[in-house]
Amino acid sequence: MKTLTMTQKKWLLSLHLLFAAIMLGTSVTFLILSITAASTEDSGLLLACYKAMHVLSATSVRASVIGTIVTGVLLSLWTHWGLVKYYWIIAKEVLSAIAILLGPIGMYMWTLRGISYLTDTGVGAADQGAYVVNTISLFIGIGLQIASLVAMFLLSVFKPWGKRRKG
Repeated sequence: MKTLTMTQKKWLLSLHLLFAAIMLGTSVTFLILSITAASTEDSGLLLACYKAMHVLSATSVRASVIGTIVTGVLLSLWTHWGLVKYYWIIAKEVLSAIAILLGPIGMYMWTLRGISYLTDTGVGAADQGAYVVNTISLFIGIGLQIASLVAMFLLSVFKPWGKRRKG
């Protein structure tokens, strides 16, 4: 197993933190755009918010998730932390799976569906219920995404629960 010098570890950790910060920043941007979309009467602004979220989900969210996962796995493999030696790392891996489902998959689908409701048919009486369900799903997804990312940051700082016992 390869080990890193201190300088290499700092560079890899810096990249990991940069990608994680981009993920969190994009999630907060999603929250702002979704609140704007939910509170506006302007159909142009509503559609623009959904289109902006969709572009972010297809670009920034995907790149930051991939970058964070790759650098996190490399940090685990190339340092003493390991992939399953510590409970806090296992918790981060579970939260990462949630972030993958919510970010590049969930946000992409919910924003694409929202754009479809707004452009293909407009939000008519028949589609109003589906649009509302989609909007609520998007809000819940954004909330869970932000909560999981904040939890991962906290786990990285406090490193609770210690090392797993060897069987």
